[in-house]
Amino acid sequence: MKIDDTVKADLRTRLRRIEGQVRGIQNMLDEERECRDIVTQIAAVTKAMEQVGFRMLASGLTNCLQNPDESAAAGYSIEEVEKMFLKLS
Repeated sequence: MKIDDTVKADLRTRLRRIEGQVRGIQNMLDEERECRDIVTQIAAVTKAMEQVGFRMLASGLTNCLQNPDESAAAGYSIEEVEKMFLKLS
């Protein structure tokens, strides 16, 4: 599935930010921070990862709709993309 280069750059930025958040959670564990604070950060990382997935799929779905024959030949029919979307939801 073709992902727009601008979207890829955005996804990389988001993933680097998430990577920093995960390191922060590890530090919170080492510092024995409050459970509720750690859970709050885990929830934020989870939400951010979901947004990465949805952003990527939205870009791919746009490409699939614009180039249905090419996408289907590559194994990304609309139905297949829908299945991937449902995995995230």
